[in-house]
Amino acid sequence: QVQLVESGGGLVQPGGSLRLSCTASGFTLDDWAIGWFRQSPGKEREGVSCISGSDDTTYYADSVKGRFTISRDNAKNTVYLQMNSLKPEDTAVYYCATDLEVIVTNRGVHGAFGYWGQGTQVTVSS
Repeated sequence: QVQLVESGGGLVQPGGSLRLSCTASGFTLDDWAIGWFRQSPGKEREGVSCISGSDDTTYYADSVKGRFTISRDNAKNTVYLQMNSLKPEDTAVYYCATDLEVIVTNRGVHGAFGYWGQGTQVTVSS
């Protein structure tokens, strides 16, 4: 059964760093696109970053570009989101998602993600 589990969230001061992990089970992550999304109360879900399953092409939302880095470790069946220079507006529940049919370019993402994790809370506050 396809399953994604996020970890690594927590409370951090503005300017601090966190590394989120998304570990897959029930399938091999190598060929699947992985996306990170976030949602805070009263706001719509926002796409944060994505990495392709074919050639590791990456995409970043303008709001996180230069601060966040997505990477893949196929040996561990895990995708990471390194978050640096965190701001209070980064506070949200962060979700990872995956699908075989999503196309990723450095300018955007096309398609819908069919499999989602349960999320991990990130709080940025002084």
